[in-house]
Amino acid sequence: MRTRLQKTTLDAIAHVFDILDYSALGAIYCDEGGKAFWEERRGPAQQLGIQLAEVLLQRLTPGGHSLYVGAGVAEIPALIMETLELRRAVRACNLRAPEVALLNLACRGLPFRFQAEDARTVPDTVDHLWIVSVLNDPERFPELGALSGGRANPVTFDPELFITERRAAAALAAGCLEKLVRPGLVSTSVEEIPWITDWCEGQRLVCIIEDEDYPTAIVGDPIRISDVETAR
Repeated sequence: MRTRLQKTTLDAIAHVFDILDYSALGAIYCDEGGKAFWEERRGPAQQLGIQLAEVLLQRLTPGGHSLYVGAGVAEIPALIMETLELRRAVRACNLRAPEVALLNLACRGLPFRFQAEDARTVPDTVDHLWIVSVLNDPERFPELGALSGGRANPVTFDPELFITERRAAAALAAGCLEKLVRPGLVSTSVEEIPWITDWCEGQRLVCIIEDEDYPTAIVGDPIRISDVETAR
């Protein structure tokens, strides 16, 4: 079993990271300081993305299907690996249309496209679900994200808004996880694991969470892989 990416894959990843419009991405990712943000994270995002792609290279089955929820710059190495080396079909969803346009411009010529769509509307079933830093996104779920990340302020925390956000996050998790065949893999951040295990318990499925964490460079949430199987 190969553990390293092929040179052609590495070259494709390097090319995309070289031509990405970091000035425009900075305005999307940051309220201010976008240039400094990408100067600091561009290299780590590429290298740590390659490391994650090499992990998935050993875990995913050639010819399968993956759904990436909230896919952005950090997911580019894995998407390139899946399509070029494993010949897998990938669906990369991102609700921010301006970012999707920038990503597709840089990835032009590669066998996948980013889509500005809600991942729950994708009709296909998949054997790998990537849902990283989505269910605890501080922009979409400010109260929920603060609580799960240990940043909640007891003076300003809004419990009613939290309940609304919790319902929305649960619906988003369920809508994506329903597309996962069994056995299947879920790649998610450590903070988001409770959403995965809760859904699996409700469906009477077995969720085996691997022990190893994999670092990320953009948000900083460590990633773990989980195996989801039908109970015997």
